[in-house]
Amino acid sequence: MARAGTVGRNPLQATAARMRGRRRPAVAPPVPEPDGTPPVAVTLEQLSAHWRLALIVAQDALNAIARSGSSVGFPAGEVRERAGRLERERAETAKLLDQVAHEEHVQLRHRLSAPRATRRTLGLPDRVAACVFDLDGVLTTSGALHAAAWQDALDPLLAGRMERTGERFAPFKPFDPRVDYYAHLHGRPRLEGVQAFLASRGIRLPEGHVDDAPGTETVHGLANRKSQALLERLDRQGVAAFGGSQLYLEGAREAGLDCAVVSASANTEAILQRAGLDVLVDERIDGNAIHDEHLKMKPAPDAMLAACRRLGVAPERAAAFETTYEGIDAARAAGIGVVVAVDRAGRADALRARGADRVVTDLAQLLDPSLGL
Repeated sequence: MARAGTVGRNPLQATAARMRGRRRPAVAPPVPEPDGTPPVAVTLEQLSAHWRLALIVAQDALNAIARSGSSVGFPAGEVRERAGRLERERAETAKLLDQVAHEEHVQLRHRLSAPRATRRTLGLPDRVAACVFDLDGVLTTSGALHAAAWQDALDPLLAGRMERTGERFAPFKPFDPRVDYYAHLHGRPRLEGVQAFLASRGIRLPEGHVDDAPGTETVHGLANRKSQALLERLDRQGVAAFGGSQLYLEGAREAGLDCAVVSASANTEAILQRAGLDVLVDERIDGNAIHDEHLKMKPAPDAMLAACRRLGVAPERAAAFETTYEGIDAARAAGIGVVVAVDRAGRADALRARGADRVVTDLAQLLDPSLGL
């Protein structure tokens, strides 16, 4: 709070002055790290987003102090004086950022002069206290990455079987990412997915052990190879967050809503980190939690209910964001208060008929334009 609420020379003034003297993209000059780490250029958009969040956190801290009264050692007069200083800094910073953005022809998504997000500006009823998001298809584009990693893990097994038997068709035909992934693996924990896929090909393998080397012809070995392949692809290719989903998560953070992600992937944390969403998510019910807590997968409500427990909110006070029929079924079975379906495949009517309260093609459609997000 101290940094965002201090008075004196605003550091943005120096940045703005430097920007006005150059016709370059709107970025703040890189600042070397104390440990010698190479400096990273910061865009004006990132600067605005971080400043907006810092000022909101500072305001929340002052509000908490005001509610606590003198028990925390801050006289009421001092709290009011600090609040006034913070509001003046917000106005000054917003003016500077808007001015620099105008001069640099940059359209800011995170304008300080825009109102703070609330439940209503997020398209949610006032009773909602938390949000539970599916990962693949709602927040990130990780589905194709998972399918490719499964292909990396399973094709060597299938190729070896074909070579030994001379059979070039079923059951040893190569893995089809567009068919096999969604039919047998999507939304399932790794071990269960391996078993379902092998059964579809009429192949039986021993379960093996959790520490089997990646690629060993056991259920655990293939699952470990898939995890290894996914991390390799994450390092090479990265993974993207849907732009509207990131904006929505940022708005939920501003509005004081806790957020959880439910995913069958044991690599949920790595995916969120690579997509830049990890700092916006409070809890994760991933493949590891599903295994350790013996949770049933969607359409069972287990994982959704576990997310609500972690967030400390009753299911009827949560909003769920799903993209599959099974996800909607799970949310309804859990008693979730609001179910939003994200339709990226032209199935709006079917998703609505399944029980979604609202269907959008992107979470940004839920945002009130006045937010400036």
